[in-house]
Amino acid sequence: MALKIYTKTGDDGTTSLIGGTKVPKSHLRIEAYGTIDELNAHIGLCRDQSADEPTRNNLLEIQDRLFTIGSSLACDPVKEPKMRLPDLTEADVQLLEKEMDRMSEQLPEMKNFILPGGHPVVAQLHIARCVARRAERCCVRLELESLEVEPIILRYLNRLSDYLFVLSRFTGMQLSVSEIPWKPRI
Repeated sequence: MALKIYTKTGDDGTTSLIGGTKVPKSHLRIEAYGTIDELNAHIGLCRDQSADEPTRNNLLEIQDRLFTIGSSLACDPVKEPKMRLPDLTEADVQLLEKEMDRMSEQLPEMKNFILPGGHPVVAQLHIARCVARRAERCCVRLELESLEVEPIILRYLNRLSDYLFVLSRFTGMQLSVSEIPWKPRI
C-alpha cells in the first residue's frame, strides 16, 4: 500500500521544520520556502513552454538549485550544521552570470523599460522573475529578523531574477517577438 500524502499533523496550523522544530504555518521561514516552491513551479512551466534545449537544460538546473535553497530554508538553522543538506555554491551564481553575459551579447541595447508580454513564454518568464524577487524579499526579511539565511542564497536569488529578465528578452528575440516598450503618459 502506498503511503498517504496527508498526515493531519498540520491541522492545528503548525508545521515542522527539518530537524523537528514546530512553527506556525504563517512563520516567515515557511513563507520563504513556500515562495521558493512557487517559483520552482513557475520555472517548470517556463521550461515546458521553451522550445530551446539549452534553456530547458538551464531551467532544470535552476529547479534543482531551488530545491537546494528550499531545503536550507526549511531547516531549523540551529540544527542545520549537524545535517547533511545539498549546498549552493558560488559556481551556481557564476553560471547565471555567464548565461546572462552570453545572451546579452546577442540582444539589442535596451532603450526603454519593457512591458511583460508579447508571447506566453515571455510573459511566463516575467511572472517567474517577479516571484523570484518576492522570494528574495522573503529571505531578506528572514535575515533582517536574525532568522539566519545563508548569504549565497540572497546572491543567487538576486542573480536569478536578473537571469529571468534577460532570458525573457532572449526568448522573445528567438521567437521574433517585438519587445513592448513602456511609454509613460506625460
